[in-house]
Amino acid sequence: MLYRKLSELTDEEREKLIGRGGGDLADVGEKVAAILRDVKHNGDSSLREYTKEFDGVNIEVIEVSKEEIDEAANSIDPELMEHLEFAAGNIRKFHEAQMPKKMWFIEVSPGIELGQKFTPLESVGAYVPGGRASYPSTALMTIIPAKVAGVKNVVMCTPPGKDGKVNPLTLAAAKVAGADHVYKLGGVQAVAGMAYGTESVMKVDKIVGPGNVFVTAAKMQVRDKAEIDFPAGPSEVLIIADDSCNARMAASDMIAQAEHDPNSVSVMVTISKKLASDVRNEVIKQAKETLRKEIVETSLKNAAVLVADSIDECIEFSNEFAPEHLEIMVKDENYVLEGIEHAGSIFAGNYAPVPVGDYASGTNHVLPTAGYARIYSGLNLAHFMKSSSIQRMSKQGLETLKDSVIALAEKEGLKAHADSIRLRFE
Repeated sequence: MLYRKLSELTDEEREKLIGRGGGDLADVGEKVAAILRDVKHNGDSSLREYTKEFDGVNIEVIEVSKEEIDEAANSIDPELMEHLEFAAGNIRKFHEAQMPKKMWFIEVSPGIELGQKFTPLESVGAYVPGGRASYPSTALMTIIPAKVAGVKNVVMCTPPGKDGKVNPLTLAAAKVAGADHVYKLGGVQAVAGMAYGTESVMKVDKIVGPGNVFVTAAKMQVRDKAEIDFPAGPSEVLIIADDSCNARMAASDMIAQAEHDPNSVSVMVTISKKLASDVRNEVIKQAKETLRKEIVETSLKNAAVLVADSIDECIEFSNEFAPEHLEIMVKDENYVLEGIEHAGSIFAGNYAPVPVGDYASGTNHVLPTAGYARIYSGLNLAHFMKSSSIQRMSKQGLETLKDSVIALAEKEGLKAHADSIRLRFE
């Protein structure tokens, strides 16, 4: 774990923090492309081969049956199902609040109305990771907003376990969220199946959800067939803090991020030297006691506790870092909030840790990582909709535009464009 004054970071140290990514997409590009081509041409047979190779399991039937889903949901402890449904309710409320008007118009001048019409996508594929852990929360986060937006067909892909079955809680979450189809597929082959379609897997218009470097590379490579949300890799948190911050809480939040993945990144930047020292010591202490100790200790090699000269310097570094998750643990939260320009999801106060957004507050936890928060928004209702512009006008309205359109069209050498206006006034 890096422990340093912010102004004393070497160029190499700063570049490692700002340019983090948990894996280079270019390094896996060729291997990913080969798998995509194979699935595109050989369909289900390739999906089965790669599931055997990468997940170590033979799957004959790729789609999870309705009976399996119902059985899985019925096997879950009723109290846990209540928690799942509570989280789903908050997620649904938050995304319902994002719903735009289905159609709107404004009159820009007499006889000319301009507007927009919003339409949901027809089909969406939700990728839900597996492997080191199951992520029923990601099923809720990817499927619920799609359904709120009105997407007719929402499919979910998630890797099977060694028994050839999907984690029961993930299946229960898919049912609560309203998934139309669930497939026992993970990795590049899952992305390929959803992008190209196979005998068993429905082709979709868009693929959303986080994954490792292979999944991210696959999503980037299939954009000619299916749009994606954004690159989403290993989880990360940046904490801005002053002496009002509780050191144990901040340290536990860094550990919480670290347990996600060996490539996860946890950073604190603070104006308090004492807090920095206390948090560093707490992180070391808590890392020894955590359940996923091996993953945490590997991840903490990417971590940093940095001391800045001012809150403004903290804000400046945060905007350069563009974190997936930003925690603000300072006396004047609003001052920091106003200065933040690039962050996937923001958590303000000692009692707003990242896990509330991961599970139950209602905001979406599928977020841009590795600095992509500079150019992408976290998953929201707009990702599942498209807009069409509308112009509605009378002859009077067209007459106000006539001379401008004809002049510009003829200047561009497009006489037929100009003629299409003229003939309406002959």
